[in-house]
Amino acid sequence: MASYDDRTRGGTVLLDDGVRMVFDGSALRSDVRHLRVGQRVHLTADADTPTTITGVSIH
Repeated sequence: MASYDDRTRGGTVLLDDGVRMVFDGSALRSDVRHLRVGQRVHLTADADTPTTITGVSIH
């Protein structure tokens, strides 16, 4: 997680290859309650946009 806005539930993720992807709140599954910059997440993407973000873990 590169950035996250609690109000909109949107932000950006930084992929392992350095590519940044912007996502909106609709990409977060309802069971994802809190995110912090630096967290690793699992995501499903359609083209260049994350469609589902799950599997939140802290490293």
